[in-house]
Amino acid sequence: MTQPGTISVERSAPGIRKITFSNPPVNLIVGETVSRLVEVVTELSEDPQVHVAVFTSSTPGYFFNHFDLDRVADFLPSDPEATPVWVDLVVRLSTAPFVSIASIRGRTRGGGDELALACDLRYASREHAVFGQPEVGGGILPGGGGTERLPRLIGRDRALEAILSSNDYDADTAERYGWVTRTVADAELDGFVDGVAKRLASFDKTALAAAKAQVDRATLPPDADLRAAYAEFLSSLTWPGVQAFLPRFEKLLAEKGHEEVELRLGDYLGIARQESR
Repeated sequence: MTQPGTISVERSAPGIRKITFSNPPVNLIVGETVSRLVEVVTELSEDPQVHVAVFTSSTPGYFFNHFDLDRVADFLPSDPEATPVWVDLVVRLSTAPFVSIASIRGRTRGGGDELALACDLRYASREHAVFGQPEVGGGILPGGGGTERLPRLIGRDRALEAILSSNDYDADTAERYGWVTRTVADAELDGFVDGVAKRLASFDKTALAAAKAQVDRATLPPDADLRAAYAEFLSSLTWPGVQAFLPRFEKLLAEKGHEEVELRLGDYLGIARQESR
């Protein structure tokens, strides 16, 4: 099932599949990432042997990062009446008949954070995981489920703080807020996630899927809200604020380098905004 591209899949143990993202140097999400993930989630959902899917990254310093807005055409729906591919992905993942686990080491922002939020369980490296929804700082809106899922996990006020400030949050804060299931010492993360995955994979799949479906019924946002948010995200790409902001941010990227800015994106969004006034 493994194919070349930004996504690879391996059978790490009976009943367990490991989905690894790699798009160095900073793991931006591109169109191929999304379309391949839809294929993978669909395939795994149809495989009666799959109990657990673990999402991880092979790029140091990054889990799944934000959308690559230099390739925004990748994320425009070809049919305005159809469900956007990203919305299709996160809905399929949230409702899949297997348990999805995000094993987070490094930065996960924007669409990457929204993918993690769509997973059932999120375990984060205490030393190296970083979280953020940076869209408002860039003059646009979250569109992949951040505004629908994050408030359900951490509450309205903390979600507003995270989304409106566009800042980066360390793993300890994310755990305290309820953004992640728990943090684990980095040296123990892989073993911990492997242990959870193997335990769940040993259980009856029908019971796992049915229990998940009951919790989903009580907690998931309506699909229509996710579609509306994505439409508003696309609309925000044309707003005057983002058009005014982009030249200053592009200058900052040229001065500091893309990798340096991505390492401290929350800080640099604030700098770019202040210097654009």
